[in-house]
Amino acid sequence: MEPENQTHVSKFILLGLSEKVLLQPLLFGLFLSTYLLTFIGNLLIILAIITDSHLHTPMYFFLSHLSFADICFTSTTIPKMLLNIQTQSKVITFAGCITQIYFFMLFGDLDNLFLTVMAYDQFVAICHPLHYMVIMNSRLCGLLLIASWIITALQSLSQSLMVLRLSFRTELEIPHFFCELNQLVQLACSDTFLNDVVMYFATGIIGVIPLCGILLSYSKIVASIVRISSAGGKYKAFSTCESHISVVSLFYGTGLGAYLSSAATQNSRASAIASVMYTVVIPMLNPFIYSLKNKDIKQALKKLFS
Repeated sequence: MEPENQTHVSKFILLGLSEKVLLQPLLFGLFLSTYLLTFIGNLLIILAIITDSHLHTPMYFFLSHLSFADICFTSTTIPKMLLNIQTQSKVITFAGCITQIYFFMLFGDLDNLFLTVMAYDQFVAICHPLHYMVIMNSRLCGLLLIASWIITALQSLSQSLMVLRLSFRTELEIPHFFCELNQLVQLACSDTFLNDVVMYFATGIIGVIPLCGILLSYSKIVASIVRISSAGGKYKAFSTCESHISVVSLFYGTGLGAYLSSAATQNSRASAIASVMYTVVIPMLNPFIYSLKNKDIKQALKKLFS
């Protein structure tokens, strides 16, 4: 008998990272401290950029929006997880699950597109330094920002709406600490072919194309740095994009690692643990990477605190 579509009354059970009772206080403390570090660190980056006029450049303009996206990205999952641990309730409503999926994809994809735009900014700064301010003018920066928001909003909306066509039982267990789209689709009772097609298409648009753009930008940057005659000039050119390279490597490295681990093993709990890296750890590390490796950010933070 075909299951009745009960998505309007469905509840999901978020199993979290571990069901062991003794581990719950430890998980609560770790995730709370991580969330606070992420929130405060990225907020300080935003305030430093806003208050220091020397940082009112395209590079730091997009860095401030990257920090804002990181704050929102972690805020879509960690507070709900902390609430579940504190109240000892693992239930999330169907509407709450769809909302979480939408905002998780929205801000996660924004991270991806902002890193791509910042790679293009680095390419223009190193390969066309004399025309930098002409190319990266305020109008282009505004258009790139608006385009990033529109693309990610439409992509997230399409993915979320596709879930509404699926049928679920009244209660289902999700072996994750948040509503992850792929695992939710796998729990559906109805045919998911169209959902899979949309997911693969969105992965190409939001995942593969931006990565190709980043690799292309850095291939041009490396070629330009190699042509610089002096060692000091090479080091100066490389140091301008060192922070961005670190963040991009961590972002794509952990994301790819989580994807490969979920593809290689049928253990959903192991996949959930692997996803902690790109959903929790990387947004926390980003402000530290930029503040430790970037002289301008260091000076701006000193002024902010003084």
